[in-house]
Amino acid sequence: MAKAIPAVRVLVVDDDPAICDYMETFLAKDGFEVTARTDPKMVEREIREGGYHIVVLDLMMPGMDGIEVLERIRKIDSDVAVIIFTGFPSLETAVSSIKLDAADYLKKPFNPDEFREVLERVMKKKGLARTPEESLHKYIGETIRNLRKGRGLTLKQMSRRTSLSVSLLSQIERAESSASISSLYKIASALEVHIAELFGDF
Repeated sequence: MAKAIPAVRVLVVDDDPAICDYMETFLAKDGFEVTARTDPKMVEREIREGGYHIVVLDLMMPGMDGIEVLERIRKIDSDVAVIIFTGFPSLETAVSSIKLDAADYLKKPFNPDEFREVLERVMKKKGLARTPEESLHKYIGETIRNLRKGRGLTLKQMSRRTSLSVSLLSQIERAESSASISSLYKIASALEVHIAELFGDF
């Protein structure tokens, strides 16, 4: 039986309640698990406790601007994907956002389809599976990496054992490339496991 795909958790931070309501409805319809906050001071606690994958953050808020909020987020979580959206874009805030590793910087109001494309790109980069196929690739990649590391093998050593390139092996482990059955067979043989073990319960 295929494993359930965990929901991608999104935190929306905007001082405008109407935008929070819209984003909650819009994202929930697309299958995301959404929390919206109008008070930027609540963000630190949410990040510590919420287990979020993506933060959608407004720049212009009273009391604390989005750049300051992003700085605080980065002190707690250096990996969570942060998408900045603002009705007042500027080169200065765009540069500050990039320096703090924002995943994207969007002008409000945004086109919903364009926003979906941004979310898909961010999720792909972060390895957040959205379909059973993506979930399977991710599971196989993690299983191969764990088995390889458990045996103390480097990608270079695996490359010699399988005749597959280091680059391809790395892409398979990161679920950036789907491996052929032939490649998976070579990898399983190199790891001295049956190929079925790479698929787990799928």
